[in-house]
Amino acid sequence: MGLNSKIDKLSFGTIIYIFTMKILMVCLGNICRSPLAEGILKSKLDDSYFVDSAGTINYHEGSGPDERSVKTAFKNGIDISMQKSRPIKKSDLDEFDLIFCMDKNNYKDVLKMADDSQKHKIRLILDNELEVPDPYFGGIDEFDKVYKMLDDSCEIIAEKIRKNMI
Repeated sequence: MGLNSKIDKLSFGTIIYIFTMKILMVCLGNICRSPLAEGILKSKLDDSYFVDSAGTINYHEGSGPDERSVKTAFKNGIDISMQKSRPIKKSDLDEFDLIFCMDKNNYKDVLKMADDSQKHKIRLILDNELEVPDPYFGGIDEFDKVYKMLDDSCEIIAEKIRKNMI
């Protein structure tokens, strides 16, 4: 059940945000690909959508994105420097409406966590079972290539979301 379908008790002075949809981006460590995907998709949607990211491992928990991801995003007009790595939690599978995985291993790991009723919201971020390569062991050029792949994919995703086609 997503946040938009929950009813919270309000007290005086409480600000509540109702999101149209909650979207989670997932990669291995949540420091390279998924922070980029989060930042890119946020830049393409208005504030009524909540976009977050997580990793399938907790090795980098609490760390900021890889500085190459930060630099790549910044030169494209997006600031991801304040994001913090976190592992995906079982509760995320209830809270988020869509979960996009960067590669088939991430996809399989998230599917293993899911109940049958949650599996429909988990998908690869690229069409045709293509994967976003992990740029971690590469140079800045690899991060630029990943940015371009994610930017193209997030443009399609944002358009489908706005047209209620996803």
